Amino acid sequence: MSDHSVVQKFMRFTGRLRVVFGPAVSSPLDHEMTQANRALLDQRVAETAQWETVTRANGSTYLVAKDPQDKSLR
Repeated sequence: MSDHSVVQKFMRFTGRLRVVFGPAVSSPLDHEMTQANRALLDQRVAETAQWETVTRANGSTYLVAKDPQDKSLR
């Protein structure tokens, strides 16, 4: 028996299992935000607020600091 047919049989078998039991369990997206995650999110929001996107005539974009003198979050 070749390796290829073993792999095909395994994939067919697991495919049938997914039909019966559904896809693999994934974590829910509506979980409570922890204090550490909330603090990290607030920090990331503050970091991104100091930048603005500039669009060139050719459609490409780049970031520039809103206030070049503010080095608090960089």
